Amino acid sequence: MFRPHAHDHTEAIQTAEEASSEGIRAAWISLGGMGATAVLQIVIVAVSGSIALLADTLHNLGHLVTTIPLVIAFRLGRRAPTKKYPFGYRRAEDLVGLLIAGVIALSAALIIWETVDALINPRDLTNLGWVFAAGLVGALGNELVAIYRIRIGRKIGSAALIAEGNHARADGFTSIAVVLGVIGVWLGFPEADAIIGLLIAVAILWILVESCKSVIRRLMDGVEPGLVDDIRRVASSVPGVQYVDAIRARWSGHRLEAQITVGVDATLTVADGHQLAEETHHELLHTIPHLNDVSVHIHPAYDGVTPPEAHELTHHHSSPEARRAYQEARGITV
Repeated sequence: MFRPHAHDHTEAIQTAEEASSEGIRAAWISLGGMGATAVLQIVIVAVSGSIALLADTLHNLGHLVTTIPLVIAFRLGRRAPTKKYPFGYRRAEDLVGLLIAGVIALSAALIIWETVDALINPRDLTNLGWVFAAGLVGALGNELVAIYRIRIGRKIGSAALIAEGNHARADGFTSIAVVLGVIGVWLGFPEADAIIGLLIAVAILWILVESCKSVIRRLMDGVEPGLVDDIRRVASSVPGVQYVDAIRARWSGHRLEAQITVGVDATLTVADGHQLAEETHHELLHTIPHLNDVSVHIHPAYDGVTPPEAHELTHHHSSPEARRAYQEARGITV
């Protein structure tokens, strides 16, 4: 009674508009947290000369660079479709995912450059106590931001926001590495700071690869394993659906779109067939997380089978062999 009528069984996110608003809020809140952490670290880098802390700070600044485009992408995704972009602007979110990957790669390159320079030209570290404290603060702050971003990203289905969360989690690990570098210096191993900086760069490259997998898969219209099977199972369970075929699904930003074909009793009226398509559509919206829309195409079926002549007009477009058979049957020469 007191819970909203939700079409997403993971959370009560009913519409793309609500999901975008949630994503924008998460981006701004986490931006504030990352900004405060970065400012503190910049000050301590200036007085300590720590390469490991510099690496951590550069990575944190990367979040400030990528969060603003992410907010813009969420806002663009709420714009209505146009004649030029009839599917809307939600794909801007996936493009920002690529930008995030590029910033991660750039930060790794800068860290490697500074690390090599520090190994060739050793620098005296000062204020190690402050560096140690900054590392602990950075680890805690980054992990809190990571947990928040990943939770909201999963809630609304945003690969870009999840990537940003993983980015923050990587920062948390690098902050821990800063702490380890300081301990190494205290134990009489001054090169530990630069070496830890290099290890941070390697960790960031690994995070880069992992983050790119989801973003690139979505840009290629790929979906998570099991999603197509889930759609088939749900649609097949609707009373009156004899079979389910030709399932298509893809992400558009943080919302799913799908197309399916269902076989129904060929003797149904147009109104009854439409009602069955509506019931299938509605059941999918209730059951499949983040599904924004699904087109349900009806095939007439006799005892669960659709006869070939039902697609006689379009079958010859399916392959060169079908086209030749169509032309031969009608005496058409090319």
